[in-house]
Amino acid sequence: MTLHIRPATADDANAISTVIIRSLRQTNAADYSAALIAQIEDNFTPVRVLALLEQRQVLVALVDQQVVATASLQGNVVRSVFVAPEMQGRGLGRALMQAVEALAQQSGQVLLRIPSSITAQGFYARLGYVQVREVMEGAERIIVMERALRS
Repeated sequence: MTLHIRPATADDANAISTVIIRSLRQTNAADYSAALIAQIEDNFTPVRVLALLEQRQVLVALVDQQVVATASLQGNVVRSVFVAPEMQGRGLGRALMQAVEALAQQSGQVLLRIPSSITAQGFYARLGYVQVREVMEGAERIIVMERALRS
């Protein structure tokens, strides 16, 4: 498996949307209701992903030239880290997080925050992020995690 991580382009919007929605439906569905998943999906239509590309530094991970994962950085906040369900557990999420952390360091960030889903909390904890609080956004429980970046 050859992994390539690069900045996302507008041409990636459909593939990013597909990866996120498949991950929400198959992975996050264990921790969230179908109604909440459907509501969250609305934030990741191809049109909304195009808008996010203007607001965030979005990365994609490709295997065999196919987008299989994505992550983004907005200031010092990591957002929208998703790996296609069939590719989870192969180190793609970890590689994306390393790339996001490198972007953050290049822009002078010393601390990263992540509004984590319940589903991803363990993943981020294994990367050294610690929970600082929980918040409710509507019916969605968010675990806010953070980690100091190495200088």
